[in-house]
Amino acid sequence: MDTMIGVIGGSGLYEIDGLQDATWQAVETPWGAPSDEILTGEVDGVKMAFLPRHGRGHTHSPTTVPYRANIDALKRLGVTDVISVSACGSFREEMAPGDFVIVDQFIDRTFAREKSFFGTGCVAHVSVANPTCPRLSAACLTAAIDSGITVHDGGTYLAMEGPQFSTLAESKMYRESWGCDVIGMTNMPEAKLAREAELCYASVAMITDYDSWHPDHGEVDVTQIIQTLMGNADKARSMVQRLPNLLGADRTPCPHGCDRALEFAVLTQPDARDPEVVAKLDAVAVRVLG
Repeated sequence: MDTMIGVIGGSGLYEIDGLQDATWQAVETPWGAPSDEILTGEVDGVKMAFLPRHGRGHTHSPTTVPYRANIDALKRLGVTDVISVSACGSFREEMAPGDFVIVDQFIDRTFAREKSFFGTGCVAHVSVANPTCPRLSAACLTAAIDSGITVHDGGTYLAMEGPQFSTLAESKMYRESWGCDVIGMTNMPEAKLAREAELCYASVAMITDYDSWHPDHGEVDVTQIIQTLMGNADKARSMVQRLPNLLGADRTPCPHGCDRALEFAVLTQPDARDPEVVAKLDAVAVRVLG
């Protein structure tokens, strides 16, 4: 199998540099239209795809992002490895605005989103005990270091529904009682869906602010966030450009089993599966459902 890197860009990251033969492609999915067309091309001989999570012009809120369509579209194009890049607030003094964090755990507090490709007619349960791919995360860490970015290896991401930022009480609870490191609005259910689609997934949090817990920084200021976003986006593009050389064009099976997550996950017996549901899974679950 050939490597194909899919980059999902969050707030501030609406394109990637250096793509050869770059083309915007419209992709149809059984789950509706993805956030936008997908920019495909190659970097250093490795195929790449870029999807702006909120759409060009930032038209989707965190709740209305079509997460299932986005993951399906990437899988349909042949993506093997997904790197999520997203703007986040920090709960840690040492994780300062402008720093990056390689996320390795999540607490999902979202409630208004469809979180699975499976359901009535075809039931499946995948493990998300370790929701990111260590191999892909390590590549992101190396790429960030090589880009001169201050990066932290490991962190727990609190996924909130939004679109409002946290109250002070919530911010203190997430930081002090729950032990979270960063907070954002978009990596869930994205990470869960990537696992169901048997895609390796890594999450890179770009710190823009200290949420509202920090006594010296006060409440989140969107103007300041935007200023930090611009600098973070430049860093993210530099990081992404280094990934093809690190991952290589020839892909071997994931040593952590991300690409085999559905091996024993589908519980509905073949003769009891709803054909219409199975048809919608023609991309994400083709390996196990045929």
